[in-house]
Amino acid sequence: MTQDPTPGTAYDGTVSPGGEPAVRTLARLEVTKIAVDPEMSNNVYLLRCRETGEQVLIDAAADAERILALVGEGGLTTVVTTHQHWDHHRALADVVAATGAQVVVGEPDAAAVTEQTGVAVDRTVTDGDRVRVGQCELEVVRVTGHTPGSIVLVYDDPEGAPHAWTGDSLFPGGVGNTFGDGDAFVTLVDDVETKLFGRLPDETWFYPGHGDDSTIGAERPHVPEWRERGW
Repeated sequence: MTQDPTPGTAYDGTVSPGGEPAVRTLARLEVTKIAVDPEMSNNVYLLRCRETGEQVLIDAAADAERILALVGEGGLTTVVTTHQHWDHHRALADVVAATGAQVVVGEPDAAAVTEQTGVAVDRTVTDGDRVRVGQCELEVVRVTGHTPGSIVLVYDDPEGAPHAWTGDSLFPGGVGNTFGDGDAFVTLVDDVETKLFGRLPDETWFYPGHGDDSTIGAERPHVPEWRERGW
């Protein structure tokens, strides 16, 4: 069952750059969300296994000092970069230098991340691979279109609904930008419809790379509209 950090205070995933973190406490995993950079308002997620204390970061987007303060003395096992775009890894070099965390990137995007950041990728991943957060496990789902190697991370909570970190592939209200590339848009919508909506239940909560969260059920009825509008 999903729990919240303070009785009567529901997690809704709303954060702002420089504002307070939003914390969601699941049975086995704690999720902390912050936003960084007033211009881009990227979301950064710190996942902590409640049993072992091991921590994994999703997208070291910017503001390494704030991210490292969030990590604290618990250390960092892994940093996952959801895709190669510059705004999602500006703090990667500093965070890795300070923590020694393993760097994980979707295989087709790995070379671009290294080229842009100077950070070597320790592990490339694709469909079906797993990223461990202590005793918890995230499944990698490759979703092509926003970038060639964009990935989504799915936590199938054994004691509640699934959770998914979608990068810039899925947002409330639509899929990610494909920058006028019609073929990439079709690929992205197809992957999102098949690999996410086609397998995840309505109660799945997803956490995007920018902005507010949503659920698969809230967005599912609108997929045909997204496909029709073409962006």
